[in-house]
Amino acid sequence: MDFSLTDDQRMIRENVRRFMETEVRPIIRRYDREETFAGAEIRRLGELGCCGMLIPEEWGGAGLDTISYVLMLEEVARVDSSIAVALSVTNSVVGWPLWRHGNDAQRRKYLPRLARGEILGAFCLTEPQAGSDAAAIETRAVRIGKTYRLSGTKSWVTNGGESGAYLVFAKTEPAAGAPGVTKNVITAFLVEPGFSGFRVSRYEDKMGLRSSRSAEIVFADCEVPEENRLGEEGQGLKIALEALDGGRVGIAAQAVGLAQGALDAAARYAKARRAFGKTIGEFQAVQFMLADMQTEIEAARFMVWQAAWIRDTMRDTGSSRLGAFASRAKLFAGEMANRVAYKAVQIHGSMGYSRESDVERMYRDARVLSIYEGTSEIQRMIIARDLLGAKTRDQRGQKDSPQESRSRGAH
Repeated sequence: MDFSLTDDQRMIRENVRRFMETEVRPIIRRYDREETFAGAEIRRLGELGCCGMLIPEEWGGAGLDTISYVLMLEEVARVDSSIAVALSVTNSVVGWPLWRHGNDAQRRKYLPRLARGEILGAFCLTEPQAGSDAAAIETRAVRIGKTYRLSGTKSWVTNGGESGAYLVFAKTEPAAGAPGVTKNVITAFLVEPGFSGFRVSRYEDKMGLRSSRSAEIVFADCEVPEENRLGEEGQGLKIALEALDGGRVGIAAQAVGLAQGALDAAARYAKARRAFGKTIGEFQAVQFMLADMQTEIEAARFMVWQAAWIRDTMRDTGSSRLGAFASRAKLFAGEMANRVAYKAVQIHGSMGYSRESDVERMYRDARVLSIYEGTSEIQRMIIARDLLGAKTRDQRGQKDSPQESRSRGAH
């Protein structure tokens, strides 16, 4: 693995950094306070190619590698995580699975607009009673002729109410709750907000990411034409889990960017704030905090870059699951960002507790990183199963049975 950046990758990083510093940083505190969705700024980032980085050029995207993608997310999240998560969802868990599993008509209809930032994507899997247990969703899709009617409620939908394409997962057979068949009856659909029966019922009042939309969406016999089914019936859970693998790499990159922003702010403050006749950066206690912060960020960054490199390698070989690579990056980076944000607030003292400081917002934004796109506990389960499964295969000197492979692949 060679993690030296190419000229193109450095240019992407510098262009995004310049945009975020000049166009977003001056307004983001007000956006956070007023819960303003940064729609105009996201469209501008779309013009820079940030909304379709992983989509091939033939479908209107930039056709870039995943390293370039995580570099972009790091720079966006260094200033504002709300915009970063909107871009991550559009790229990783809507645009990517649509390109991999959609037919040419679906790709033609949605991918160019997603790539240009004309519309955003939303991922509708979580429900009020089904979060980590994705197979337990209750939303149903009944086929009547060439139309499906979706009924159910999806919660915590990022970009909800702002998106033009919703990737919705629903059960398509009455036997879905029967043991052993649940995985085979979840189907994916591309739903537009103008479809009959689609309604945004409310928005979440959140601790952090205040300028990101998180909506509850109700599907009341929502009419979805057959041509908007993504893949075949029963492929939905596979599509969802594959998308979440890539999504976790994006969230891990967001965590690294947020932590870097918090460290930058803490280092600036440590060099400017004076106490007892010298800057607080001259005190060993503060120096040690800054040293630990930087060390953890660098460790997380290389875990994220490794997962990104693995993703591109697997794509080139036709494989589809990142599994434990994505989980390790997401687990460590998400928890690292919380530790770094905590220390950044501590270094700022009372100023860090003020709504006028950037680190206060980062501290609130960081908390969700160990929850969404799979909690830290779920990531540990995936990592442990991969580890124990590998040991079991080595000890037996044989391959997994199909049943064992399905068991690990379901999380």
